[in-house]
Amino acid sequence: MTDILTITLNPALDVLTTIDKVSDTHKMRCGAVIKHPGGGGVNVARVLHRLGANCVALYLAGGVTGERHHKLMNAEKVRCHVMPIAEETRESFTAHETSSGNDFRFVLPGPKVSAAEYEACFDYVAQHMPKKFLVISGGLAPGVPEDFYARLTALAKQHGVRVVLDANGTALAEALKVGVYLFKPSLRELRDLTGQDLPDQDSQVAAAQQLIQSGQTEVVAISLGSDGAMVVSSDQVWRARALQVNVQTTVGAGDSFVAGMVWALSRGDSLLKTFQFGIAAGAASLLAPGTSLCQAADVHGLLPRVAIDP
Repeated sequence: MTDILTITLNPALDVLTTIDKVSDTHKMRCGAVIKHPGGGGVNVARVLHRLGANCVALYLAGGVTGERHHKLMNAEKVRCHVMPIAEETRESFTAHETSSGNDFRFVLPGPKVSAAEYEACFDYVAQHMPKKFLVISGGLAPGVPEDFYARLTALAKQHGVRVVLDANGTALAEALKVGVYLFKPSLRELRDLTGQDLPDQDSQVAAAQQLIQSGQTEVVAISLGSDGAMVVSSDQVWRARALQVNVQTTVGAGDSFVAGMVWALSRGDSLLKTFQFGIAAGAASLLAPGTSLCQAADVHGLLPRVAIDP
């Protein structure tokens, strides 16, 4: 039995290229292409594998793109279980503008998944429940009902397994009604969920504590982009400044942040130490292009530089 199971219902083959400047109308001649296996839970599993965790990535895949995605996962030696689907796995396209350093990300909706296909995924989770954490990360594929994450969360809670949730929209709100262990929103996602502007730290902390007090989650880890991140529990609030690194890309930083925290939690680390690993992993993911994500050596190397304020 694995310690950690990650779930990705709408993975993508991530395609990255570079261009001097993005413009309209004219053809834009791009640089060399880099491809990585992508999707929220897939990325989390890739990082967990590098950190040495006992983890399995469960995801749906189909068609030629799905085969390519799986080959890339095998090349990284990530333990995974692929649930086959009839339609083609999507691609996600990112153009890195070298003149500005900005990433332009184009995310396709993905294949439509049948009831038989997503129920087979649910049955697999029911039969292979992890010992410690179920990580639900990324959006739903077209055709998957909005309560699917809530059903998975309820199933995990029945087995005493802690759920880590990084999602959006109605599927996120429905899962929070069941109650998760760790919820990782961006500031924009927290605003969308609460319907509040959350202009400052006090309002952001108050919004997180409201979610905790209502039983929707035990811990909230808010990614704040260039302003760093914050973690809130019932009795602790920590803020971290963003580490200054040579940024090659921002793609996958949030997934690496989640993976660093889950890895530390699985070892039994304190919330403070867990947060430090999350910050280091997120910063380390910025060092390489595409969805390369973080490497274990970079995570450990950056850890002493993480500054945490209560």
